[in-house]
Amino acid sequence: MDEHAGTRDDRDYGLSFTDALRACLTSGVITINHDRIITGISNHAEQLIRLPAGKLIGQTIQRLPADLRRVIERSFKSGEPIQDEEVSLGQAGLRVSVFPSVRRGKTSVTVVLNDLRPVQDLERSMRQLDRLASVGALSASMAHEIKNAMVGVRTFVDLLIKENKGVELAEIVSREMRRIDSIVSQMLRLAGPAKPTFAPIHVHGILEHALHLVQHQLDAKELRTHCELHARADKILGDDHQLEQAFLNLFFNAIEAMSSGGELTVATENTADARSIRVDVRDTGTGVAPEHVGRLFEAFFTTKKHGTGLGLPITRRIVQEHKGTIIVESDLKKGTTFHVTLPI
Repeated sequence: MDEHAGTRDDRDYGLSFTDALRACLTSGVITINHDRIITGISNHAEQLIRLPAGKLIGQTIQRLPADLRRVIERSFKSGEPIQDEEVSLGQAGLRVSVFPSVRRGKTSVTVVLNDLRPVQDLERSMRQLDRLASVGALSASMAHEIKNAMVGVRTFVDLLIKENKGVELAEIVSREMRRIDSIVSQMLRLAGPAKPTFAPIHVHGILEHALHLVQHQLDAKELRTHCELHARADKILGDDHQLEQAFLNLFFNAIEAMSSGGELTVATENTADARSIRVDVRDTGTGVAPEHVGRLFEAFFTTKKHGTGLGLPITRRIVQEHKGTIIVESDLKKGTTFHVTLPI
């Protein structure tokens, strides 16, 4: 951390600027003399208030943001220290402490700035954990009730299949009933994820089945589908129900983002080392604002009017449990692409 010093000797004002920097290595520090002239500012303080030292050293505190200046003036007038007062600077927040020092009847101050963003991020995380705990308790209750209701439905479907063995629709219904049963057994997964049941499966088969399930929605919005399943090796150890759920979430996201005439592209290829398969799910929809891209996998965050904000966090959890990765790229008004990589 560098020091910018004024023309006056900081030692005349009771607290050495260098000593202040050493004591507050994670803080921003500004020193101001009795004439309210800024005599020193640390690099971190420059970053926090977003003003360069070159425009501040030797200038009065009128150059500082108004809210910060008011706190400093209060300390000058009262001669008392002010500790841990929160100040808003645009979207950022600072915790400000002002320490006056009197020498030869003249008061100077040292201002210590701390970034509130890490604290605010922690508070958001704690609130999210509270909400997740509530979801977990609710999920356990819902899963129990849904599984009880599923017993009768599954019995009826099994009878239908036995009497109509050649009907494709009955087989689809049976498979989806098993998937629903798997979903409610883990209920939203985020609250208390269960381990997937691994078995040898083909990714291409899962993708084709998931696309078949959303074909009606694609047709209803007059959306095109483009498949490029070029991966030579697509056999992995995984849970077919969970991976189907993950890809369905991505397909539903893509469909909701597009208007008539849009195109959903599903492509696969093997990585250069031939140890993984990469699945790209690409749409030509509205895209996501840059400030929102980093929050897409955050539980309960959604850009949709009626979204729950759980689809993408669930998808990421499933991919992670399969030792895979998922990343997103998006351009406003151009579309979004999700890259899912799974080990073979």
